[in-house]
Amino acid sequence: MPLMTTKPMFDLAYDGGFAVGAFNVNNMELAQSIIDACVKESSPCILQISKGARKYANIRYLKAIIDAGVAENPGLPIAVHCDHGDTVELIDTCINDGYTSVMIDGSHYDFDKNIKLTAEAVKHAHAAGVVVEAELGMLGGIEEDVVGMDAHEYEKNVEKFLTDPNDAKKFWDATKCDSLAVAIGTSHGAFKFKHEAKLAFDRIEQIMKTCPGLPLVMHGSSSVPQEFIDLVNKYGGAMPNAKGVPEDQIAMAVQKYGVCKVNIDTDLRLAMTAKIREVFATKAAEFDPRNYLGPAREAITKMVQRKLHVLNSAGKAEAIIKHWEKQGKPLPGYYSKVKAA
Repeated sequence: MPLMTTKPMFDLAYDGGFAVGAFNVNNMELAQSIIDACVKESSPCILQISKGARKYANIRYLKAIIDAGVAENPGLPIAVHCDHGDTVELIDTCINDGYTSVMIDGSHYDFDKNIKLTAEAVKHAHAAGVVVEAELGMLGGIEEDVVGMDAHEYEKNVEKFLTDPNDAKKFWDATKCDSLAVAIGTSHGAFKFKHEAKLAFDRIEQIMKTCPGLPLVMHGSSSVPQEFIDLVNKYGGAMPNAKGVPEDQIAMAVQKYGVCKVNIDTDLRLAMTAKIREVFATKAAEFDPRNYLGPAREAITKMVQRKLHVLNSAGKAEAIIKHWEKQGKPLPGYYSKVKAA
């Protein structure tokens, strides 16, 4: 049962020219689509559960769905990650619920308060064998409970919100976090930019020099595929001028600059919504959820397969499992207790 922390994945990704896709899960269809795509491409998989997803679906249901996916696919390395946890109390809850990785997001606080919050979360998580992602710097846009800068205001003044390489070093030394989400010009949501995105590759390079060995994470990295925007708009939607991060820039950040984890949520929503709209518009009498959620599931699977090639993670599953096995198959949190029992 290769449910694991992200450490074995990032160990190989850091110098291996690939990143692990972190895909947000809210229901069964999303979980099935993501896992199916990763199985087809033999890619490692991070399933992210946000605070909003916990509220929407009930963590017991989501955990049972993920457990089923793990049991059905014993050859797939999977990590279960808390996306944008905002309190130590939530981190503790996620650890008890069986997450193998957690994110504590104190990026909206000042530097010292962010360090204090993150260090406390790390103390709790590491005691349970769970790894911690932190965030430093500010992103634009809005996604669920995550409210960054106004996307267009952010785009105009992006330089002053990017992660400072020297601050990153101080932050890592003080908190002992296992990975760091950095602000390099990405933005949350579907309406990220007015103009073509330009990631600050020089900033990534500088952070890698001040923090050698620290896995970096890109949030707000959906590319907002035009085909889904076109379908949404064609069948009654209103999403003019939606723009994301071009896939070639994501690929460069991963393959040339050592980013180890890339978060994707908006693209999943777009694929699902676009196909459901298409079915409703072209089959007006349709009322069976299987007949519109099924096409949505297929669209998500194909889209995730494409992303795995952008991230260069296709074909990396076996190597990660072998690396994990060499480490003695360490299992965190809930699963360690079950194994011990």
